[in-house]
Amino acid sequence: MLKHRGFPGRLPGTDFQFTIRRANKKDGATKIVRRERFKDRKHADRMADQGFMAALWAQFGEEPFERGNLDAGRLSWLFGREVVPAEDPFDPCSYDALLRIDRKRAEAAFPEVFAPDAPDFGFDDDDLIDDYDDEDER
Repeated sequence: MLKHRGFPGRLPGTDFQFTIRRANKKDGATKIVRRERFKDRKHADRMADQGFMAALWAQFGEEPFERGNLDAGRLSWLFGREVVPAEDPFDPCSYDALLRIDRKRAEAAFPEVFAPDAPDFGFDDDDLIDDYDDEDER
């Protein structure tokens, strides 16, 4: 499983995780599914989506990217709309699956992320994935 170094592990000040620490070797990767975003979602949930999109955009831009250690639950809130498969056939249960940002749809859903004066969403060095010790790497 690819670990996206420099990618925030969570939304600052919250428990909304953006990445997972290690691969699920027993059951495999959690399936990415399209989750419906209803208008009555909590503000914190909407901010987590926005922060995750900002992190994806900052890290990958319009280039295809490997799912790797990105959290399937968080990806599922954007999947099929702002984040789409970048390969055919697409395996939603693979850590190696390629995704990409659909800029047009992402910009419509999260205009703050793409604004020229976009905020940094409070990500600091403590939130970023770096070379932490992991049993997979021993």
